[in-house]
Amino acid sequence: MNLSDALARLRRGARRMRGLLLVALLAAVAVTAVTVWQVGRVSTGATGGDTSAGDVVRVGVADGGSVPAYADRSRSELAGLVAGGGTGDLVALVTLGGYLAPDKLAPVLNGASVTQVYARVPAPGLQTQIVRLDAYRVPEDVVAAMDRVAARKDSEAADYARLVAQLSGGGNSETQLRAVYTTGQRIAATEAAGYRAHCACVYAAVVRATPAALDALAHRAEVRMVDPAPEVRRLDRAVFLPPLPEQREQAVPPDTSG
Repeated sequence: MNLSDALARLRRGARRMRGLLLVALLAAVAVTAVTVWQVGRVSTGATGGDTSAGDVVRVGVADGGSVPAYADRSRSELAGLVAGGGTGDLVALVTLGGYLAPDKLAPVLNGASVTQVYARVPAPGLQTQIVRLDAYRVPEDVVAAMDRVAARKDSEAADYARLVAQLSGGGNSETQLRAVYTTGQRIAATEAAGYRAHCACVYAAVVRATPAALDALAHRAEVRMVDPAPEVRRLDRAVFLPPLPEQREQAVPPDTSG
């Protein structure tokens, strides 16, 4: 559960019982940003194709894991597949070196079939939500998905604004609630504005291609790493954890100073 989900739970609780909400709020305050980030990213403490938890495959770098080490392993695995001369399509996680707008994706991912992309509004000081967008046509599907996310975030921001307006007291509990709701409103409004403008927010993609095509993709300037995942047979049984562009050494939570 990411920060947006946690705030939504607090919001629903406010409608049921203010006292219970305060308990939940105080518990949430005790949780560190690192813990929230780990839950939000579905971290398992494993890197690459770990199938220990049932038949769910996890591809990417775990929270707290070394990004350079992950990049080295990805390059080594891809080189081995290319050397093996395989010609069949396989799933791969493509991590970009920066955030790209939808209209910049097609040239970068050319030669591979895109199935989904990962996006986040890179707002300084705010831990915005990571969203997965189904995208078989680029950029059309990405643009349409961003529009849907923008509408949802507009609704969230409006809900938070209504909750703030309902708080008229000056007690400690309402002061804390007001801070939570105001933060939620600010984040949701920032995300809505970004996605509505079809922002430079995409930082990773899940694709299908041959090893040779993946190798060509890996050598493009915008691509940070390509992690082949031949063990993935079903996307609905896979969890992808691409590092954010700003995570250079470790997969740690983004800055929340804002």
